Amino acid sequence: MNLPENLKYTKDHEWIRIDGDVAYVGITDFAQSELGDIVYVDIDTVDKEVNQEDVFGTVEAVKTVSDLFSPLSGTVLEFNEKLEGSPELVNSDPYGEGWIIKMSIGDNSQVDSLLSAEAYRELIGQ
Repeated sequence: MNLPENLKYTKDHEWIRIDGDVAYVGITDFAQSELGDIVYVDIDTVDKEVNQEDVFGTVEAVKTVSDLFSPLSGTVLEFNEKLEGSPELVNSDPYGEGWIIKMSIGDNSQVDSLLSAEAYRELIGQ
């Protein structure tokens, strides 16, 4: 199970990479493996403010649709357009080319409520 130490994680299986005052968000390697083949990613919150734990979109796999929850409050700045034609990037490269949104960080103190790689490993029993 791939869990980069430099990322933060949520109990809902999203990861977040902070880069200055913006953050990249995607789903974890564990989540994509549980979902199976990703066939569609639907994000309708670009240019909208979301609160921590709000649903910002959905990811559709062959057998299920799963909500995506915002790890932090902020504004959704961008959707990874590569996913429109290649949603399988979420499966093949969840922490790289398969990122889902870029967002501004509304409240830096919320970062403290996120899980470390070690805490996330414990959550998923790895």
